[in-house]
Amino acid sequence: MRVSIAVRLFLMVSLSMLAVAAAGLGLIRWRLADGTPPDRTMATDESHLVDTLRDDLASRYRARDGWGFLPADAGERSRWLLGRASVLASTTATSDAGAPASPTLGFRLVLSDAQGHVLAGRIPSRVLVALASIDRARTPVMVDGRTVGYLTVAVPHDARDALVVAFLIQQQRPLALLALIAAGLGALAAAIVATGFRRPIDALVRGARRLGSGRYDTRVVARHRDELGELADTFNQLAEKLAITEQERRQWVADTSHELRTPLAVLRAQIEALQDGIRPLDRESLTLLRAQTGTLARLVDDLHALAAADLGERAYDRYPLDLRELVVPVWQGFAGRFADRQLSTAMTGFDSPMVVLADAERLRQLIANLLENARRHTDAGGQVRLSGEGGRDALRIVVEDSAPGVPGPLLGRLGERFFRVDPSRSRAAGGAGLGLALSRGIAEAHGGSLTFAPSPLGGLRVVLTLPGVR
Repeated sequence: MRVSIAVRLFLMVSLSMLAVAAAGLGLIRWRLADGTPPDRTMATDESHLVDTLRDDLASRYRARDGWGFLPADAGERSRWLLGRASVLASTTATSDAGAPASPTLGFRLVLSDAQGHVLAGRIPSRVLVALASIDRARTPVMVDGRTVGYLTVAVPHDARDALVVAFLIQQQRPLALLALIAAGLGALAAAIVATGFRRPIDALVRGARRLGSGRYDTRVVARHRDELGELADTFNQLAEKLAITEQERRQWVADTSHELRTPLAVLRAQIEALQDGIRPLDRESLTLLRAQTGTLARLVDDLHALAAADLGERAYDRYPLDLRELVVPVWQGFAGRFADRQLSTAMTGFDSPMVVLADAERLRQLIANLLENARRHTDAGGQVRLSGEGGRDALRIVVEDSAPGVPGPLLGRLGERFFRVDPSRSRAAGGAGLGLALSRGIAEAHGGSLTFAPSPLGGLRVVLTLPGVR
């Protein structure tokens, strides 16, 4: 069952008030008891006084043949009964060698007729009986062998509580009114507080539903400077991230379809040309078809690798290895490619061991991607440098190239999928923009990082950082 915030707050306020009331009663009882042990000896004296008052009332009833001797006003009757009990208590104390009588007995007495209708005194309410642990002792008033009324005494479990019980009985109506006022104020306070809570919470619920329906532009107004305001800020941040993620997903689908469409279009055009006899089926045509098929296969492999990395399905067989044994052969393998573009090269810093815990195949792919990126995006006649930097906790491999460089605002986007500094580049010249994304994923899977900065040579500086093994 769903319980609203207003109801829960009201219950909390009410329980708090009851706890305070119970604590107040306990404090009053403790102050009146004055540290004395429980006393139950006064019950006998009260019983004797009640019997005396019963006989007095029976005598008066017999003399007037009814309760006509009582005052007409209800309040006057209660005061008469209280006064009569006080007189008899003092008389009894004098005649019985000073036997003590409770001064509160008169306040705890109730006189009723034979049918149970109250004639004088106040009957404690059921709530008061339950809260104050009150017993009720009823004594019949007999006249000529028949019951004409009853004297009922509210008896506390502990004689020390007699004054407290008498006070509560006499003030039960004002206390009930006070309880109602307190409950009303508690309900009002709970409603005000609940409204302050409910409005931002309702806004968050509506916003969450809109997010669930795909409306990622949803935002909530954060007016509170408390936890609710912080929750609203967090909600807006989440909505912003979801919007960015959705945009990236759409861009990913669009870019993927575009990159796949380009080699497929070329393949289809070549095949149609062969079918129509426009191009002969010779070695040159087959070579072109094979090149486009290879391009498409590499793109599909790259996409599969990225998807597997997103799902955490890429297996890494990591073991200690020396970076020199991996980097140097890859660098030497690129010598012919660098020479084709008339690029001068230099490699430094791989003289001492550089041991890392890594997957050799994945790390080799990463280094090859960085070198291929430098080869493609460096003007002919430029420079490419590879250097290694060892440290106590981290090892760095730095790849630098000469012009052209990457504009500063675009450096932060390097490593994004399908991102290319020059969107007009064809795949054959500039790639699909997946190499650096794959490289960053491999670096992060090894506990490292891949960062980009301007190179002193005028091009791009790429720094691969990996944790070392001591």
